Amino acid sequence: MDSKTKGIIATVASVLLCGCPGLFMCIFGVVSAIGKMPYNTDVNGVTSTGTVPPTVGFVLLCLSLIFIAIPIVVGFMTMRKKPEASVSNDNIPPAS
Repeated sequence: MDSKTKGIIATVASVLLCGCPGLFMCIFGVVSAIGKMPYNTDVNGVTSTGTVPPTVGFVLLCLSLIFIAIPIVVGFMTMRKKPEASVSNDNIPPAS
C-alpha cells in the first residue's frame, strides 16, 4: 500500500471519527449557548426541568472546533507532497 492510499484512509477515518461528531457537537453547542436546550430528569419520582447553562454550550463550541480541525490537519499532513531529498556528489571528496 503506497503512502497516498494510507493518507486517504487516514483522512476518511479522521473525518468519520472526529469531523462528524465535531459538527454535531457544534450544533448542540450553539443551541446550548443561546439557552434553548431544555432538559427533564426524573429520579425516584422527583421531576426536575430546566435549561442547559450557556457555559456548557461555549465549551462544546470550543471542543467542536478542535474536533473539526483534526481531519483538516490529518488531510493536510498526509496528502501534501513531500520534498524529495536530493543527494549530490559535488561536495563529497574523492576517497583516497
